[in-house]
Amino acid sequence: MFKHLLPILALVVAAPAFADPDAAKGEENFKKCKSCHSIIAPDGTEVQKGGKTGPNLFGVVGRAVASAPDFKYGEGMLEVNAKGTVWDEALITAYLADPTAWVKATTGDDAAKSKMSFKLSDAEIAADMAAYLATQK
Repeated sequence: MFKHLLPILALVVAAPAFADPDAAKGEENFKKCKSCHSIIAPDGTEVQKGGKTGPNLFGVVGRAVASAPDFKYGEGMLEVNAKGTVWDEALITAYLADPTAWVKATTGDDAAKSKMSFKLSDAEIAADMAAYLATQK
């Protein structure tokens, strides 16, 4: 019943092992995300040119989950949004490990899903990615 919590718990336990995420490494690893995501500033500056399958990640840290304008989110992410959840580096790191498991754990709904199927199983890379995204504001 709680098997979807294991990736999230593993990240929480492992977190002290990489207490200093590296935003520069996260920027380098963003290439893994570019097929679906871009980072475009409000003035139109393309920080990272990428796909539109996923939402624009500019300003994601500090933004409410599932709130990027002009993006159609799935029901699972909208459930998370309804809880008032706001992205921070720790939540992004956990989400990247297993998006659907994170949505299920966050909503408490075993049927909830994330449209994002990509998993970033390396927790250190996920933390670096979250640190990089935190610089994009």
